[in-house]
Amino acid sequence: MRGWGFAGAAVAVGLAACAGGGSYATVADKVKGTGTVVVGTKWDQPGLGLRMGAEPEGFDVDVARYIVRHLSGGAPVKITWRESPSSTREALLQNGTVDLIVASYSITEARKPKVTFAGPYVIVSQDTMVRAGDDSIRTVNDLRGKRICLAEGSNSYRRIVDPPPDGRLDLPARLVPAANYSDCVRKLKNGLLDAVSTENLGLAGFAEQDPGAYRLLNDPITAESWGVGLKKGDIQTCEAVNRAIAAMWRDGTATRLLHKWFGRTDLHLPATLPPPEGCS
Repeated sequence: MRGWGFAGAAVAVGLAACAGGGSYATVADKVKGTGTVVVGTKWDQPGLGLRMGAEPEGFDVDVARYIVRHLSGGAPVKITWRESPSSTREALLQNGTVDLIVASYSITEARKPKVTFAGPYVIVSQDTMVRAGDDSIRTVNDLRGKRICLAEGSNSYRRIVDPPPDGRLDLPARLVPAANYSDCVRKLKNGLLDAVSTENLGLAGFAEQDPGAYRLLNDPITAESWGVGLKKGDIQTCEAVNRAIAAMWRDGTATRLLHKWFGRTDLHLPATLPPPEGCS
């Protein structure tokens, strides 16, 4: 995430921040100057970002609301929500459709050249979900030769099938493509694949939505850092979001939101502020 000078970054971010509110050098300036912001979240992931009515709801949605309120200094802000599937997140930021993204967005080296990440706001484990009655898969090593989901735009499958440094397990497996993780879960339920592997908070939301249908292995593959995605170069907003994340953990809101959305699961929930990775 190196390279742009400040002037170039300011011009590029200004173009991104103009959606619905004129041209501003940073998203933070837009929030304060117009009282509006466009936020990207998932709309198909129970517990994280699921649209059932006029607005999405979930942990990521509540985190986004907290961050926006912090950026505005407590002043009212009109949030326009935009669906941000894994496959389009970078494009939505680059073309100015959204101002920021809070959508189980893992901070990875491959994404850093395209996105300025604030955070992380939480660190979660990648786990694997199978059908409850499938006793052939008890640990991640049992995924050898199995059908696993490849959700468009997600890197989670690589942790299983690729070797280090990008992957972890280097296991041979059959990849079954899907549009998103809700599509993955539908295919799992219908027997079209054997396992869905991604961050455990997302899997727990799906499992809780259909009690008794699925089982998490509780065999973590790796730890994933979820960040807030911003247009590349918007350092000022990134630093402001990092201050908001620190405040969210300091005042207990982060812990409360985790328990609000996942307290009924058996997951060991994150309990401390993750170290910030720095804005660049």
